[in-house]
Amino acid sequence: MKNVKEYIEANKDRFLEELYGLIRIPSISSQSEHKDDMLKAAEYWKKIILEAGADKAEIMPTDGNPVVYGEKIIDPNAPTVLVYGHYDVMPVDPIDLWDSPPFEPEIRDGKIFARGADDDKGQAFMHAKAFEFMVKTDQLPCNVKFMVEGEEEIGSVNLGKWCEQNKELVKADIILVSDTGMIAEDIPSITTGLRGLAYWQVEVTGPNRDLHSGLFGGGVANPINVLSQMISKMIDEKGMVTMPGFYDDVIEVSETERSMLAKAPFDVEEYKKAIDVEELAGEEGFSTMERTGIRPSFDICGIWGGYTGEGAKTVLPSKAFAKISTRLVPNQDHEKIADMFKKHFESIAPKSVKVEVTSLHGGQGYVCPIDLPAYKAAEKAYDDIYGIKPVPVRSGGSIPIISTFEKVLETKSVLMGFGLESDAIHSPNENFPLIQFFNGINTIPYFYKYFAEMMK
Repeated sequence: MKNVKEYIEANKDRFLEELYGLIRIPSISSQSEHKDDMLKAAEYWKKIILEAGADKAEIMPTDGNPVVYGEKIIDPNAPTVLVYGHYDVMPVDPIDLWDSPPFEPEIRDGKIFARGADDDKGQAFMHAKAFEFMVKTDQLPCNVKFMVEGEEEIGSVNLGKWCEQNKELVKADIILVSDTGMIAEDIPSITTGLRGLAYWQVEVTGPNRDLHSGLFGGGVANPINVLSQMISKMIDEKGMVTMPGFYDDVIEVSETERSMLAKAPFDVEEYKKAIDVEELAGEEGFSTMERTGIRPSFDICGIWGGYTGEGAKTVLPSKAFAKISTRLVPNQDHEKIADMFKKHFESIAPKSVKVEVTSLHGGQGYVCPIDLPAYKAAEKAYDDIYGIKPVPVRSGGSIPIISTFEKVLETKSVLMGFGLESDAIHSPNENFPLIQFFNGINTIPYFYKYFAEMMK
């Protein structure tokens, strides 16, 4: 690819201003008050894609938030890359932990701080600008389609159906995604596996109203106490999930693959220092990278009930709630696990309370073969820019729609992420290093170049 660095240098200020315009839209898909913002973000993406050089772009409705579709067809017989991204973001709570307003991007220490700076507005935006470079300099070697959704952070609940209805429209040879990360700023990696996900809300009800803890305490079950006790039974002393049948479909990773994963650079002390903990925890017999990449996990994502305001209130609450998730390895079926947990958790409840488990969303895991032409093209592209062959890694995260793409569209995805662990996605002070943003724009055109050559 000729002159990509020069193009970036000449346009970098404009790139950032355009990205800031997208970031300033508070497109939080999980909160109904931001419904109008979802459409604003979709309209912004349509404008971005058209101005970058697409032949067409349109906002297409779903039963929820719309999908932005765009395309540039240079030759019907040429290979086609489908770029996937999402314009929705996570909530910003707790707001008081942000050092700057979450939807007012600010550069500090060479990083863009804002909600969506990395996940996924910043990373998806790299593809629009890389595409712009290839179109404007007449170096686009294959057809490109864009599919940008607004529900990834709530499980892509409507995108699967949309893909079913538009299979021909989005037909491609490979799906290109940047919604993952790299091992380090100078050590590129390609995500070859994603964990699946199952997510529930639990409601525990005791008495029919809040009670005086002095008059009733010790004689009536406290739903918060009961919920805490039930949760504590879900993980044993070896860090394993106790739910019967949970591990039935888990495929044990071979020693050969485990030894390959172990070659990925990982500093335990730096890892602990970065998150400010003295000791790590998890399933016995596995390393930290294995625990987060090739093993399932069980976590409480939120828990509440009773009085949490200022000062004291001696109350025995009527209800307690929790949001609970599992990360699943590729062979575990999220629907099977969701049903299994509901039955199990409700079965271990004492008769002193009523327990209701509601499944919120989920998705399958995914594995990308490293012998795919698209994987090889990504490998060469990273090598060209970073001067080092990328390391294949399995991510602990989940992008449920990726497995849906494989099932519905019968197309594999290659995950070219540029985020870093320190980017604090989903957390206060989310950020994205400028060097990663511009390196992404620099690297992506080389993927197209090598992919088009390999597909001839």
